[in-house]
Amino acid sequence: MNVTVENLAPCKKLVRVELDAAAVDAAFAATEKDFQKQANLPGFRPGKAPIPMVVRKYDSEIKDEVKRKLIGDSYRQAIEEQKLDVLGYPDIEEIQFGRGQALQFAATLETPPEFQMPEYKGLPLKREAKEVSEADVVRALDLLRERQTDFKPVERVLASGDIAVVNYTGTSEGQPLTEIAPTAKGLTQQQGFWVEMKADSFIPGFADQLLGAKVGEKRTVNVDFPPDFVSKELAGRKGVYDVEVVEVREKVLPVLDDAFAKSFEAENLEKLREGVRRDLENELKFKQSKDARAQIVRELLGKVNFELPESAVANTTRNIVYNLVQENAKRGVSRDIIEKEKDAIYSAASMNAKEQVKLSFLVQRIAEKEEIKVAQEEVLRRIQTLAGMYQIPPEKFIKDLQKRNGIVEIYDQLAHEKVMEFLENNAAVETVPATA
Repeated sequence: MNVTVENLAPCKKLVRVELDAAAVDAAFAATEKDFQKQANLPGFRPGKAPIPMVVRKYDSEIKDEVKRKLIGDSYRQAIEEQKLDVLGYPDIEEIQFGRGQALQFAATLETPPEFQMPEYKGLPLKREAKEVSEADVVRALDLLRERQTDFKPVERVLASGDIAVVNYTGTSEGQPLTEIAPTAKGLTQQQGFWVEMKADSFIPGFADQLLGAKVGEKRTVNVDFPPDFVSKELAGRKGVYDVEVVEVREKVLPVLDDAFAKSFEAENLEKLREGVRRDLENELKFKQSKDARAQIVRELLGKVNFELPESAVANTTRNIVYNLVQENAKRGVSRDIIEKEKDAIYSAASMNAKEQVKLSFLVQRIAEKEEIKVAQEEVLRRIQTLAGMYQIPPEKFIKDLQKRNGIVEIYDQLAHEKVMEFLENNAAVETVPATA
Protein backbone atom coordinates (compact mmCIF):
# COMPACT_ATOMS: atom_id res chain seq x y z
CA MET A 1 0.00 0.00 0.00
CA ASN A 2 1.29 3.43 -0.96
CA VAL A 3 0.29 6.48 1.16
CA THR A 4 1.05 10.18 0.59
CA VAL A 5 -0.03 13.10 2.80
CA GLU A 6 -0.51 16.71 1.63
CA ASN A 7 -1.13 19.74 3.80
CA LEU A 8 -4.10 21.60 2.34
CA ALA A 9 -4.40 24.18 5.12
CA PRO A 10 -3.78 24.41 8.87
CA CYS A 11 -5.68 21.51 10.47
CA LYS A 12 -6.60 20.05 7.06
CA LYS A 13 -4.75 17.26 5.20
CA LEU A 14 -5.28 15.21 2.05
CA VAL A 15 -4.31 11.55 2.37
CA ARG A 16 -3.92 9.67 -0.93
CA VAL A 17 -3.97 5.87 -0.73
CA GLU A 18 -3.15 3.33 -3.45
CA LEU A 19 -3.62 -0.42 -3.01
CA ASP A 20 -2.19 -2.71 -5.72
CA ALA A 21 -4.42 -4.73 -8.07
CA ALA A 22 -3.39 -8.06 -6.54
CA ALA A 23 -4.74 -7.01 -3.12
CA VAL A 24 -7.98 -5.80 -4.75
CA ASP A 25 -8.44 -9.09 -6.63
CA ALA A 26 -7.74 -11.08 -3.45
CA ALA A 27 -10.45 -9.08 -1.66
CA PHE A 28 -12.89 -9.79 -4.52
CA ALA A 29 -12.09 -13.52 -4.37
CA ALA A 30 -12.61 -13.68 -0.59
CA THR A 31 -15.88 -11.74 -0.77
CA GLU A 32 -17.18 -13.88 -3.65
CA LYS A 33 -16.58 -17.01 -1.54
CA ASP A 34 -18.47 -15.42 1.36
CA PHE A 35 -21.41 -14.68 -0.95
CA GLN A 36 -21.22 -18.23 -2.35
CA LYS A 37 -21.72 -19.67 1.15
CA GLN A 38 -24.91 -17.67 1.59
CA ALA A 39 -26.24 -17.89 -1.98
CA ASN A 40 -29.41 -19.87 -2.68
CA LEU A 41 -29.76 -20.31 -6.46
CA PRO A 42 -32.27 -22.57 -8.26
CA GLY A 43 -30.88 -26.05 -9.00
CA PHE A 44 -28.09 -25.87 -6.41
CA ARG A 45 -27.92 -26.76 -2.74
CA PRO A 46 -27.35 -23.73 -0.47
CA GLY A 47 -23.72 -22.69 -0.65
CA LYS A 48 -22.92 -24.94 -3.66
CA ALA A 49 -23.70 -22.63 -6.61
CA PRO A 50 -20.69 -21.96 -8.92
CA ILE A 51 -18.92 -18.70 -8.16
CA PRO A 52 -19.40 -17.28 -11.73
CA MET A 53 -23.19 -17.63 -11.29
CA VAL A 54 -23.01 -16.04 -7.81
CA VAL A 55 -21.01 -13.14 -9.24
CA ARG A 56 -23.53 -12.61 -12.06
CA LYS A 57 -26.44 -12.47 -9.60
CA TYR A 58 -24.77 -10.45 -6.83
CA ASP A 59 -22.18 -8.44 -8.76
CA SER A 60 -23.34 -5.01 -7.49
CA GLU A 61 -23.55 -6.13 -3.85
CA ILE A 62 -20.12 -7.82 -4.06
CA LYS A 63 -18.52 -4.64 -5.47
CA ASP A 64 -20.08 -2.49 -2.75
CA GLU A 65 -18.89 -4.84 0.00
CA VAL A 66 -15.32 -5.06 -1.39
CA LYS A 67 -15.14 -1.29 -1.80
CA ARG A 68 -16.48 -0.63 1.71
CA LYS A 69 -14.05 -3.09 3.32
CA LEU A 70 -10.95 -2.14 1.31
CA ILE A 71 -11.40 1.62 1.73
CA GLY A 72 -12.23 1.28 5.43
CA ASP A 73 -9.30 -1.03 6.20
CA SER A 74 -6.83 0.90 4.02
CA TYR A 75 -7.85 4.24 5.51
CA ARG A 76 -7.39 3.01 9.09
CA GLN A 77 -4.02 1.44 8.22
CA ALA A 78 -2.86 4.65 6.49
CA ILE A 79 -3.83 6.77 9.51
CA GLU A 80 -1.92 4.43 11.84
CA GLU A 81 1.15 4.32 9.59
CA GLN A 82 1.29 8.12 9.25
CA LYS A 83 0.50 8.58 12.96
CA LEU A 84 -2.28 11.06 12.19
CA ASP A 85 -4.65 12.31 14.88
CA VAL A 86 -7.98 12.76 13.09
CA LEU A 87 -10.94 14.87 14.16
CA GLY A 88 -14.41 13.73 13.14
CA TYR A 89 -15.07 11.81 9.93
CA PRO A 90 -13.06 12.04 6.68
CA ASP A 91 -14.45 13.13 3.32
CA ILE A 92 -13.49 10.23 1.03
CA GLU A 93 -13.34 10.53 -2.75
CA GLU A 94 -13.03 7.36 -4.82
CA ILE A 95 -10.64 7.78 -7.74
CA GLN A 96 -10.25 4.25 -9.13
CA PHE A 97 -11.78 0.90 -8.20
CA GLY A 98 -12.55 -2.36 -10.01
CA ARG A 99 -11.44 -5.94 -10.66
CA GLY A 100 -7.88 -6.10 -11.97
CA GLN A 101 -7.22 -2.48 -11.01
CA ALA A 102 -5.34 -0.80 -8.21
CA LEU A 103 -7.60 0.91 -5.69
CA GLN A 104 -7.02 4.64 -5.46
CA PHE A 105 -8.86 7.03 -3.16
CA ALA A 106 -8.27 10.33 -1.38
CA ALA A 107 -9.41 11.27 2.12
CA THR A 108 -9.70 14.90 3.18
CA LEU A 109 -9.51 15.10 6.94
CA GLU A 110 -9.05 17.53 9.81
CA THR A 111 -6.40 17.25 12.47
CA PRO A 112 -5.87 19.03 15.79
CA PRO A 113 -4.07 22.38 15.57
CA GLU A 114 -0.32 22.57 16.12
CA PHE A 115 0.79 25.27 18.54
CA GLN A 116 3.41 26.06 21.15
CA MET A 117 1.87 25.57 24.57
CA PRO A 118 1.96 28.84 26.58
CA GLU A 119 2.90 29.05 30.26
CA TYR A 120 -0.30 28.16 32.08
CA LYS A 121 0.91 28.07 35.69
CA GLY A 122 0.95 31.31 37.61
CA LEU A 123 -1.75 33.02 35.57
CA PRO A 124 -2.66 36.38 37.20
CA LEU A 125 -5.89 36.28 39.18
CA LYS A 126 -7.57 39.03 41.21
CA ARG A 127 -9.72 37.89 44.09
CA GLU A 128 -11.80 40.27 46.18
CA ALA A 129 -11.22 40.25 49.94
CA LYS A 130 -14.83 39.39 50.60
CA GLU A 131 -16.42 37.49 53.44
CA VAL A 132 -19.92 36.90 54.74
CA SER A 133 -20.81 39.56 57.33
CA GLU A 134 -23.46 39.63 60.02
CA ALA A 135 -25.33 42.19 57.89
CA ASP A 136 -25.42 39.65 55.03
CA VAL A 137 -26.94 37.05 57.36
CA VAL A 138 -29.54 39.56 58.60
CA ARG A 139 -30.50 40.44 55.01
CA ALA A 140 -30.87 36.76 54.13
CA LEU A 141 -33.05 36.15 57.19
CA ASP A 142 -35.20 39.13 56.21
CA LEU A 143 -35.70 37.61 52.77
CA LEU A 144 -36.87 34.40 54.46
CA ARG A 145 -39.27 36.44 56.55
CA GLU A 146 -40.58 38.12 53.37
CA ARG A 147 -41.55 34.68 52.09
CA GLN A 148 -43.91 34.30 55.06
CA THR A 149 -45.35 37.81 54.98
CA ASP A 150 -48.96 38.12 56.11
CA PHE A 151 -51.19 40.81 54.60
CA LYS A 152 -53.68 41.85 57.24
CA PRO A 153 -56.65 44.15 56.45
CA VAL A 154 -56.47 47.41 58.47
CA GLU A 155 -58.88 50.28 59.10
CA ARG A 156 -56.68 53.24 58.18
CA VAL A 157 -55.45 55.23 55.19
CA LEU A 158 -52.89 53.80 52.78
CA ALA A 159 -49.26 54.28 53.81
CA SER A 160 -45.94 53.48 52.14
CA GLY A 161 -45.29 49.73 52.10
CA ASP A 162 -49.00 48.80 52.37
CA ILE A 163 -50.96 46.81 49.81
CA ALA A 164 -53.88 48.57 48.14
CA VAL A 165 -56.58 46.25 46.82
CA VAL A 166 -58.26 48.24 44.04
CA ASN A 167 -60.75 48.18 41.20
CA TYR A 168 -59.70 50.27 38.21
CA THR A 169 -60.52 51.27 34.63
CA GLY A 170 -57.87 52.80 32.36
CA THR A 171 -58.11 55.08 29.33
CA SER A 172 -55.80 57.13 27.13
CA GLU A 173 -57.09 60.28 25.42
CA GLY A 174 -60.60 59.13 26.28
CA GLN A 175 -60.23 55.70 24.66
CA PRO A 176 -60.22 52.36 26.54
CA LEU A 177 -56.67 51.05 26.46
CA THR A 178 -57.77 47.90 24.61
CA GLU A 179 -58.72 50.03 21.61
CA ILE A 180 -55.10 51.18 21.43
CA ALA A 181 -53.50 47.92 22.56
CA PRO A 182 -55.88 44.97 21.99
CA THR A 183 -53.82 42.62 24.16
CA ALA A 184 -53.72 45.01 27.15
CA LYS A 185 -56.95 43.76 28.77
CA GLY A 186 -55.36 43.52 32.22
CA LEU A 187 -54.16 47.12 31.97
CA THR A 188 -57.59 48.35 30.91
CA GLN A 189 -59.75 46.95 33.71
CA GLN A 190 -59.26 44.90 36.88
CA GLN A 191 -61.23 43.98 40.00
CA GLY A 192 -59.50 43.24 43.32
CA PHE A 193 -56.03 44.08 41.98
CA TRP A 194 -53.17 44.24 44.52
CA VAL A 195 -50.77 47.18 44.28
CA GLU A 196 -47.84 47.57 46.67
CA MET A 197 -47.34 51.14 47.84
CA LYS A 198 -43.95 51.59 46.18
CA ALA A 199 -42.95 54.15 43.54
CA ASP A 200 -42.13 51.54 40.88
CA SER A 201 -45.08 49.25 41.58
CA PHE A 202 -47.42 48.42 38.65
CA ILE A 203 -47.08 51.56 36.43
CA PRO A 204 -44.56 54.21 37.62
CA GLY A 205 -46.36 56.90 39.62
CA PHE A 206 -49.58 54.88 40.05
CA ALA A 207 -49.07 53.86 43.69
CA ASP A 208 -47.83 57.29 44.84
CA GLN A 209 -51.19 58.86 43.93
CA LEU A 210 -53.07 56.45 46.19
CA LEU A 211 -51.15 57.27 49.40
CA GLY A 212 -53.50 58.57 52.10
CA ALA A 213 -56.62 57.05 50.51
CA LYS A 214 -59.05 55.03 52.64
CA VAL A 215 -61.36 52.11 51.89
CA GLY A 216 -64.22 53.12 49.57
CA GLU A 217 -62.43 56.23 48.34
CA LYS A 218 -62.26 56.88 44.59
CA ARG A 219 -59.36 58.69 42.91
CA THR A 220 -58.28 59.66 39.43
CA VAL A 221 -54.71 58.57 38.76
CA ASN A 222 -52.70 60.04 35.88
CA VAL A 223 -49.71 58.09 34.58
CA ASP A 224 -47.06 58.35 31.86
CA PHE A 225 -46.38 54.96 30.28
CA PRO A 226 -42.56 54.63 30.03
CA PRO A 227 -40.91 54.62 26.53
CA ASP A 228 -39.81 51.00 27.14
CA PHE A 229 -43.22 49.87 28.45
CA VAL A 230 -44.04 46.19 27.94
CA SER A 231 -47.02 47.08 25.72
CA LYS A 232 -45.41 48.87 22.75
CA GLU A 233 -48.69 50.48 21.64
CA LEU A 234 -48.95 52.28 25.00
CA ALA A 235 -45.25 53.19 25.36
CA GLY A 236 -44.80 56.97 25.73
CA ARG A 237 -48.54 57.66 26.01
CA LYS A 238 -50.44 59.29 28.89
CA GLY A 239 -53.01 57.23 30.78
CA VAL A 240 -55.89 58.06 33.12
CA TYR A 241 -57.19 55.56 35.68
CA ASP A 242 -60.41 55.70 37.70
CA VAL A 243 -59.49 53.83 40.87
CA GLU A 244 -61.57 52.65 43.82
CA VAL A 245 -59.77 51.45 46.98
CA VAL A 246 -61.44 48.22 48.13
CA GLU A 247 -59.08 47.22 50.96
CA VAL A 248 -56.01 48.45 52.79
CA ARG A 249 -53.69 45.62 53.79
CA GLU A 250 -50.63 45.95 55.99
CA LYS A 251 -47.56 43.79 55.45
CA VAL A 252 -46.78 41.89 58.66
CA LEU A 253 -43.50 40.00 58.83
CA PRO A 254 -43.21 36.98 61.14
CA VAL A 255 -41.21 37.31 64.38
CA LEU A 256 -37.65 36.06 64.09
CA ASP A 257 -37.73 33.32 66.76
CA ASP A 258 -37.37 29.58 67.24
CA ALA A 259 -40.88 28.94 65.89
CA PHE A 260 -39.96 30.77 62.70
CA ALA A 261 -36.73 28.73 62.46
CA LYS A 262 -38.65 25.46 62.79
CA SER A 263 -40.83 26.42 59.80
CA PHE A 264 -37.59 26.03 57.78
CA GLU A 265 -36.81 22.71 59.51
CA ALA A 266 -34.09 24.21 61.71
CA GLU A 267 -33.81 23.15 65.36
CA ASN A 268 -33.87 26.73 66.60
CA LEU A 269 -33.04 30.29 65.53
CA GLU A 270 -29.33 29.88 66.22
CA LYS A 271 -29.17 26.77 64.00
CA LEU A 272 -31.05 28.64 61.27
CA ARG A 273 -28.49 31.48 61.46
CA GLU A 274 -25.66 28.95 61.17
CA GLY A 275 -27.31 27.31 58.16
CA VAL A 276 -27.92 30.65 56.45
CA ARG A 277 -24.31 31.72 57.03
CA ARG A 278 -23.04 28.40 55.67
CA ASP A 279 -25.22 28.75 52.56
CA LEU A 280 -24.00 32.32 52.00
CA GLU A 281 -20.37 31.23 52.40
CA ASN A 282 -20.86 28.40 49.88
CA GLU A 283 -22.53 30.83 47.48
CA LEU A 284 -19.68 33.33 47.89
CA LYS A 285 -17.12 30.60 47.31
CA PHE A 286 -18.96 29.48 44.16
CA LYS A 287 -19.15 33.04 42.81
CA GLN A 288 -15.48 33.71 43.54
CA SER A 289 -14.46 30.47 41.83
CA LYS A 290 -16.66 31.24 38.81
CA ASP A 291 -15.14 34.72 38.53
CA ALA A 292 -11.62 33.33 38.99
CA ARG A 293 -12.09 30.79 36.22
CA ALA A 294 -13.47 33.43 33.88
CA GLN A 295 -10.30 35.47 34.48
CA ILE A 296 -8.14 32.38 33.92
CA VAL A 297 -9.88 31.57 30.63
CA ARG A 298 -9.36 35.15 29.38
CA GLU A 299 -5.68 35.07 30.32
CA LEU A 300 -5.11 31.63 28.79
CA LEU A 301 -6.89 32.43 25.52
CA GLY A 302 -4.93 35.66 25.20
CA LYS A 303 -1.55 33.92 25.50
CA VAL A 304 -1.62 32.00 22.21
CA ASN A 305 -3.22 32.11 18.78
CA PHE A 306 -3.60 29.23 16.34
CA GLU A 307 -5.81 28.10 13.47
CA LEU A 308 -8.89 26.11 14.42
CA PRO A 309 -10.48 23.14 12.62
CA GLU A 310 -13.37 24.47 10.53
CA SER A 311 -15.72 21.56 11.24
CA ALA A 312 -15.24 21.82 15.02
CA VAL A 313 -16.07 25.54 14.94
CA ALA A 314 -19.05 24.95 12.63
CA ASN A 315 -20.48 22.16 14.81
CA THR A 316 -20.05 24.19 17.99
CA THR A 317 -21.62 27.24 16.34
CA ARG A 318 -24.66 25.19 15.30
CA ASN A 319 -25.09 23.89 18.85
CA ILE A 320 -24.86 27.39 20.34
CA VAL A 321 -27.35 28.81 17.81
CA TYR A 322 -29.77 25.95 18.51
CA ASN A 323 -29.56 26.56 22.27
CA LEU A 324 -30.01 30.33 21.84
CA VAL A 325 -33.09 29.85 19.66
CA GLN A 326 -34.57 27.33 22.12
CA GLU A 327 -33.96 29.68 25.07
CA ASN A 328 -35.55 32.63 23.24
CA ALA A 329 -38.55 30.51 22.27
CA LYS A 330 -39.04 29.49 25.92
CA ARG A 331 -38.94 33.17 26.90
CA GLY A 332 -41.75 33.84 24.44
CA VAL A 333 -39.68 35.58 21.75
CA SER A 334 -41.53 35.20 18.44
CA ARG A 335 -40.09 33.42 15.41
CA ASP A 336 -40.27 36.67 13.41
CA ILE A 337 -38.00 38.46 15.88
CA ILE A 338 -35.59 35.52 15.96
CA GLU A 339 -35.53 35.51 12.13
CA LYS A 340 -34.77 39.24 12.03
CA GLU A 341 -31.91 38.80 14.49
CA LYS A 342 -30.50 35.61 12.94
CA ASP A 343 -27.36 37.30 11.55
CA ALA A 344 -26.52 38.85 14.94
CA ILE A 345 -27.28 35.54 16.69
CA TYR A 346 -25.03 33.62 14.29
CA SER A 347 -22.21 36.18 14.55
CA ALA A 348 -22.23 36.05 18.37
CA ALA A 349 -22.47 32.25 18.32
CA SER A 350 -19.53 31.96 15.91
CA MET A 351 -17.32 34.15 18.13
CA ASN A 352 -18.32 32.14 21.20
CA ALA A 353 -17.72 28.86 19.35
CA LYS A 354 -14.17 29.85 18.37
CA GLU A 355 -13.34 30.59 22.00
CA GLN A 356 -14.87 27.31 23.17
CA VAL A 357 -13.00 25.23 20.56
CA LYS A 358 -9.71 27.01 21.25
CA LEU A 359 -10.11 26.51 25.00
CA SER A 360 -10.94 22.82 24.54
CA PHE A 361 -7.61 22.19 22.75
CA LEU A 362 -5.67 24.11 25.42
CA VAL A 363 -7.42 22.22 28.22
CA GLN A 364 -6.77 18.89 26.49
CA ARG A 365 -3.04 19.64 26.19
CA ILE A 366 -2.81 20.73 29.84
CA ALA A 367 -4.58 17.53 30.94
CA GLU A 368 -2.04 15.48 28.94
CA LYS A 369 1.00 17.36 30.29
CA GLU A 370 -0.19 17.26 33.90
CA GLU A 371 -1.56 13.69 33.61
CA ILE A 372 -4.99 14.84 34.78
CA LYS A 373 -7.35 11.90 34.32
CA VAL A 374 -11.00 11.11 35.04
CA ALA A 375 -11.74 7.80 36.74
CA GLN A 376 -14.68 5.64 35.69
CA GLU A 377 -16.10 5.96 39.20
CA GLU A 378 -16.22 9.77 38.80
CA VAL A 379 -18.16 9.44 35.55
CA LEU A 380 -20.64 7.03 37.18
CA ARG A 381 -21.12 9.38 40.16
CA ARG A 382 -21.88 12.28 37.82
CA ILE A 383 -24.33 10.11 35.84
CA GLN A 384 -26.12 9.11 39.07
CA THR A 385 -26.34 12.76 40.13
CA LEU A 386 -27.78 13.82 36.77
CA ALA A 387 -30.21 10.87 36.71
CA GLY A 388 -31.46 11.90 40.16
CA MET A 389 -31.78 15.53 39.07
CA TYR A 390 -33.89 14.57 36.04
CA GLN A 391 -35.71 11.83 37.99
CA ILE A 392 -34.75 9.14 35.46
CA PRO A 393 -33.64 5.61 36.51
CA PRO A 394 -29.82 5.45 36.17
CA GLU A 395 -29.95 2.42 33.83
CA LYS A 396 -32.28 4.22 31.39
CA PHE A 397 -30.24 7.43 31.69
CA ILE A 398 -27.04 5.54 30.76
CA LYS A 399 -28.74 3.97 27.71
CA ASP A 400 -29.95 7.40 26.58
CA LEU A 401 -26.41 8.79 26.97
CA GLN A 402 -24.91 5.91 24.97
CA LYS A 403 -27.27 6.59 22.05
CA ARG A 404 -25.94 10.15 21.63
CA ASN A 405 -22.34 9.65 22.76
CA GLY A 406 -23.25 11.48 25.99
CA ILE A 407 -20.88 9.53 28.23
CA VAL A 408 -17.91 11.00 26.31
CA GLU A 409 -19.43 14.47 26.88
CA ILE A 410 -19.62 13.83 30.64
CA TYR A 411 -16.01 12.60 30.65
CA ASP A 412 -14.93 15.77 28.81
CA GLN A 413 -16.89 17.98 31.24
CA LEU A 414 -15.22 16.36 34.25
CA ALA A 415 -11.77 16.63 32.66
CA HIS A 416 -12.45 20.31 31.91
CA GLU A 417 -13.50 20.95 35.51
CA LYS A 418 -10.35 19.23 36.84
CA VAL A 419 -8.07 21.27 34.58
CA MET A 420 -9.79 24.53 35.57
CA GLU A 421 -9.41 23.60 39.25
CA PHE A 422 -5.71 22.88 38.63
CA LEU A 423 -5.23 26.27 36.93
CA GLU A 424 -7.07 28.07 39.73
CA ASN A 425 -4.97 26.35 42.39
CA ASN A 426 -1.77 27.27 40.51
CA ALA A 427 -2.70 30.88 39.69
CA ALA A 428 -0.84 33.95 40.98
CA VAL A 429 -3.57 35.36 43.22
CA GLU A 430 -3.72 39.06 44.07
CA THR A 431 -6.17 40.02 46.80
CA VAL A 432 -7.99 43.28 46.04
CA PRO A 433 -10.48 45.32 48.11
CA ALA A 434 -14.07 44.12 47.89
CA THR A 435 -16.55 46.10 45.83
CA ALA A 436 -19.97 46.95 47.19
